[in-house]
Amino acid sequence: MKAHLFLAASLLAVASLCMPAFNLKASAAQQQQPEITAHPQTDANDKTYPMDQIVTATVHEAWLLSGKNEEAFFDIVEQLAQFSAQKRGLSLPDSADAGRKMGMMIKTRAKADHDQLLYAIVDEAVRTLGTKATASAK
Repeated sequence: MKAHLFLAASLLAVASLCMPAFNLKASAAQQQQPEITAHPQTDANDKTYPMDQIVTATVHEAWLLSGKNEEAFFDIVEQLAQFSAQKRGLSLPDSADAGRKMGMMIKTRAKADHDQLLYAIVDEAVRTLGTKATASAK
């Protein structure tokens, strides 16, 4: 729950400046984009995407996978952040300030290159802001 609140704050910062840039892609580049098929499993609040699909998605591909929907894109980023934190044995801080910092890190890197892996961006933010998980947090 704490990680969810932290991620929500960070994702709002990402969406504020990141998403409009995706609409600026040249139409030729969009036509050459590989087809991405979403198979989300819906639970009470979020969509869960196949991990093998989102870990290998570029920023632009993840945006397309989300259906160009900010909330769905947030679900992808949140899922990647939770995966990264789990794999690295880290906990994400539960504060609005940390959320803003994470959001700005992700936004800046995503805007710089839409063709880089989204997971690499999220993982870097998790490594920067995460803390070693305690036995009770694992």
